[in-house]
Amino acid sequence: MDAMVVVHKANVTTRYSLRARDNRRDVSIDIHYPCLLYEMALLLLEYLNLDTRFDPPIAMGKIGLPSFFAMIPPFEGLTPLSQNLNFQAKNEGKIDPKVGSVDINGKRKKRTLTGKFIKVKQSKKRAMGNSQSPPANPRFTSASRSFTPKELEDLKSLFASLAAQSQSNGQYISSSVFQVYFGLKGPLGDRMFDLATQGRKDDKLSFEDLVTTKGTYEKGTNDEIEEFIYRLLDVTNDEILTRSDLESVLITMFDHIFHLKGSGPGSRSNCYMVDTFLNAASFSKDHDGCNDKSMSFEDFKSWCSLVPSVKKFLASLFVPPDPGRLGSQVPKLQHLENIDSSVILLRDEYAWHIGGALSQEELEEWKLLYHSALNGLSFNTFLGNVSNNDGPTVLIIKDREGYIFGGYASQPWERHSNFYGDMKSFIFQLYPKASIFRPTGANSNLQWCAVNFSSEAIPNGFGFGGRINHFGLFLSAGFDQGHTFSCTTFNSPCLSKTSQICPEVIECWGVVRKGMEHEKQDVVKGTVLERFKEERHMLNMVGIANASE
Repeated sequence: MDAMVVVHKANVTTRYSLRARDNRRDVSIDIHYPCLLYEMALLLLEYLNLDTRFDPPIAMGKIGLPSFFAMIPPFEGLTPLSQNLNFQAKNEGKIDPKVGSVDINGKRKKRTLTGKFIKVKQSKKRAMGNSQSPPANPRFTSASRSFTPKELEDLKSLFASLAAQSQSNGQYISSSVFQVYFGLKGPLGDRMFDLATQGRKDDKLSFEDLVTTKGTYEKGTNDEIEEFIYRLLDVTNDEILTRSDLESVLITMFDHIFHLKGSGPGSRSNCYMVDTFLNAASFSKDHDGCNDKSMSFEDFKSWCSLVPSVKKFLASLFVPPDPGRLGSQVPKLQHLENIDSSVILLRDEYAWHIGGALSQEELEEWKLLYHSALNGLSFNTFLGNVSNNDGPTVLIIKDREGYIFGGYASQPWERHSNFYGDMKSFIFQLYPKASIFRPTGANSNLQWCAVNFSSEAIPNGFGFGGRINHFGLFLSAGFDQGHTFSCTTFNSPCLSKTSQICPEVIECWGVVRKGMEHEKQDVVKGTVLERFKEERHMLNMVGIANASE
C-alpha cells in the first residue's frame, strides 16, 4: 500500500502539520514542537499500519517520508527513539511544553492526545494495533527508492546467486563468497563486508544490507560516498585513520589493479608507488595519549583531490572486477620495440595515477611521440613529432634532482603569443609524491607555446599555468632549463625540489581516444591541398610560416 506524507510548516518555530493518505483513510497529525517530528512520523505509520513505499517528492511541500527522515536533524538533547514505541495517551491534564501536543484526525472521529514517548519491552502485540509485521527499515526503504525496478530485480538475482553459493538457503551471503565475487581481498575486503553488514560480525549479508550499502555507496551524494570511503579506509575499525591503514589499502589496490593487467602481485614497483601516494597525504588529527597524528575527514577529502585514481577505484568496488571497472583501467603504453623500457619514465603505475583525472575514453592507449634520449633535446624536434598528434598529450619531465612531474595538455602544442587551452588541462607530480592539480578557474592561463619570438615579453618555450616568467611549469626553447612556481591556475606548489629546474629526461605521449584512429583513416589524404595544409602547419609550429604577418 502506498502513502504520501505532506509536510506544512505553519509556524517558523512552533508548529508542523503532517498529513498522510491512502486509498482508505485521510489522516493528519499536527505537531506543535519540531523536536517531535521524527517520533510523530513513526506514530503516523503505527496509526495507519502503512507499508513504507512512499512516493518521491513531487512538489513543494510534499516529500517522501524516507527523505523527510533524512532532512530532520536530531534535536539538541533528544535522540530519536527506536520504532518499538508506545504512546501514552492522556485525555486530560496540561500540555507539557517540552513534549508538545498532537492532533490525530480521522474521517469519523477526532481526539487530542498529549503525552510523551517511552520505550517499552518487546511484545508480540505492537502498539497502535500494528501486530502483523515488523517495522520497516527506513534506510533500506530510502535506498530502495534510488534504484529502478530493473536494477532492484538485478540485485535480487545477484543476491539469490551469491546466497546459493554461500549455502544459506537463500538467506544471506557469506563473507568469503562476497569477497571473491567483488574481487576484494585482505583487510580491505574484510572492512567492506563489515560496513555492509552494519558491523554485526555474524558473517551474514542480507538482501537489505546489500541494497542499503549499494544505495549509499553508489547512489548517494558526493559527501555520503566520501564518508563511506573514509570509514572503509579505517581497516582496523578503531575510528583512527593512520598511515598504516592507508598503506594496507594501497597495497591491496595495487595488487588487484596490476594483477589484472598482468603484473605479479607485490611487485617492487607497486610497493615503490605506495610511498609516493602516502607522501601526498596529510595527517593533522591529534589524539590524547598518542604521539602519531591521524587523517581527519578534511585531510581525506584533500588527499582524494590529489589522487583521484584512488577515490575512483574505492568508489567502484561494488561491481564485478574486470580491467574496465572504474579506477582499474591502465592505458596501454605503445612505443617502438627497439626502445629499452628502462629509459621510459612513464610506467604503468604513473599512467594509472594520471588517468584518474581523465575520462574512460582517454584510457585506452597512449603512444610515445617524443623521448629526449632517442630524439635529442631539441624543441623543434619535439614540436615536429607532436604536431602529427591531433589529440591531447602527456608531458613528463625528470630533472637532475630526481623529481618527476609534468602536465596533461588537452589542446595541441601550437605557436601562440599568449596563453591558450581549456579547463581540461592539469599538471601533476609523480615522484617523490603523486599529486594532480586541476584548474581552479582563477584564470585561463592554461597552456603556453611560444616559438621564435624576439620579444623578452614572450619567452620562447612551452609550459602550463601561472603567468609569464612565473609559470606553474615551463621549459625554455633550449630544453636546457626551466622553472616551476606555485600558481593559482592549478593551486599547485613548486613541482620540484627547487623552482629552477634542469631537465634530464623529457618525453611526450599522445592520448589515443576511442574511435579517433578510425576517423583519421576516413580523412581524405594525398591531395595537393591537404599536403599543403600539413606542411604549412609544420612551418607554423617552428615559426617560419607567416613571417610577414
